[in-house]
Amino acid sequence: MAPSQNPIPTIATAVFGIFFLIVFSTAEKAPYSSFAKNATSAPSTGHYDYIIIGGGTAGCPLAAMLSASAKVVILERGGLPYTDPNIAHASGFARTLTDPSPDSAAQLFISTDGVFNHRARVLGGGTAINAGFYTRASREYVGRAGWEPRLVEASYEWVERKVAFRPRVRPWQGAVREGLLEAGVLPDNGYTYEHVDGTKTGGSTFDQNGIRHTAADLLEHAHPNNITVYFHATVHQILFTTSPGQRRKAYGAVFKDSKGKKHMVYLNKGNRNEIILSAGALGSPQLLMLSGIGPAHELKAQGIQVVLDQPMVGQGMSDNPLNGIVIPSRRSVEASLPQVVGITDIGFYIEALNGNIDSLTSLTTAANQGHELAMVGGKVSGPFSEGYMKLQSRDPNDNPSVTFNYFSDSRDLQKCVRGMKILKRVVGSQAISRFWYSNSTMRSLLKYTLSIPKNLRTQHKSAAYDMQQYCNDTVISIWHFHGGCQVDRVVDHDYRVLGVDALRVVDSSTFYHTPGTNPQATIMMLGRYMGHKILKQRQRGEKGA
Repeated sequence: MAPSQNPIPTIATAVFGIFFLIVFSTAEKAPYSSFAKNATSAPSTGHYDYIIIGGGTAGCPLAAMLSASAKVVILERGGLPYTDPNIAHASGFARTLTDPSPDSAAQLFISTDGVFNHRARVLGGGTAINAGFYTRASREYVGRAGWEPRLVEASYEWVERKVAFRPRVRPWQGAVREGLLEAGVLPDNGYTYEHVDGTKTGGSTFDQNGIRHTAADLLEHAHPNNITVYFHATVHQILFTTSPGQRRKAYGAVFKDSKGKKHMVYLNKGNRNEIILSAGALGSPQLLMLSGIGPAHELKAQGIQVVLDQPMVGQGMSDNPLNGIVIPSRRSVEASLPQVVGITDIGFYIEALNGNIDSLTSLTTAANQGHELAMVGGKVSGPFSEGYMKLQSRDPNDNPSVTFNYFSDSRDLQKCVRGMKILKRVVGSQAISRFWYSNSTMRSLLKYTLSIPKNLRTQHKSAAYDMQQYCNDTVISIWHFHGGCQVDRVVDHDYRVLGVDALRVVDSSTFYHTPGTNPQATIMMLGRYMGHKILKQRQRGEKGA
């Protein structure tokens, strides 16, 4: 006979089960025809409990969670990822990043440092245009962020059930794995999502058939009756109350559709409703400034009325520098995106790709000279170097001016120099050197890499003999830029914007350092994590302040 049980938990479980079935049995599969709509179909005004600006890596999971018990709208400036074959399949990775059209999913920008970069302009954000590597942040990173470990774990698992897959390791990636181990990047950690020193195969957001899965897929968790997604909806301004002597409060937003028609969305009445910025490390600080929150003198110079003089908006912009060695290969090598990573104990992360070098370096076809090209690159963790962002116009479609100040902190440069020593051992390993031409030397590979047009920085011939100069000359981006709305500078530890009510920022603009070797897993996790926390706060009756 079974021991007697308290009936309350059993009843609660049953009730929750019924609720779960009601909510999720009606879940809709992508591309969400019932709730994802072109902004041209939006009414002139709308009212919601949560207005999420940016349907990207954090915004989609955040909205999915909040829709369980609140009316939510996502305003996404880009289009859907499901209609573009270059986004949908791994083979289109480079074509997406080199698409120069004005509505490309990858919007090119060039930092004042002379380094090419991209920001996402599509539902799903960076997960729709990146190389797909999926790996978690370290436990130390989670601890420093002050996140609750159990909720973090549950949130990662929630994301992984939908968008993370075990990759089929390609021959080039297998060679890189062997090269890392041969070079002493130990231990061999096999296949894992965890961030641990050594060599590992990570997850991928591309499935075994090469089909990309993005943060937009997480909207399959959304309650379709409680969510609306407007795409090609460019937000121009967040609106704030202006009652004399009272703290400013966000209450709505102005957006334009692709035909230039203006629309207004407002928060429903109630202290628990909020606007949440999830527009990314460029978009979120840019929109705060366009809405009057930022350095007063810069806002006035653009003719923007100051809502809150907040000099830290747009500060702390960082981008992890990537340096590497390009190998002209004598062997035919199939195209592959990163699947393997070497996590060194000095904070230098080594990954490799081939067949898509042009996406990283703006390499022209002519520069290939008929070679098969492969690249082994290393990313400096952190970094310590910081820069800033400034508005160039009042048009949210325009890129702001961004300075990352690569290697301005000597600790980053020292890490790069030390890391390149390890990377050269990897490239010179037996596993990888068999891809070299017989007359190649390490010096010739360094010179070849220097000869490739990869950025707009001055290239010094001496850099082949001076690793500090090499790091400075050959730096490119791995698209892991972050900052601009950092915790304790612009937002508090619940990501509420300091100095105003009913406004949060939930995305990578709040980070001081990039999480793990590749950040997308943690940014998606954060969206789900904060969606859960905000719903709990809503249930407790806490106001969005």
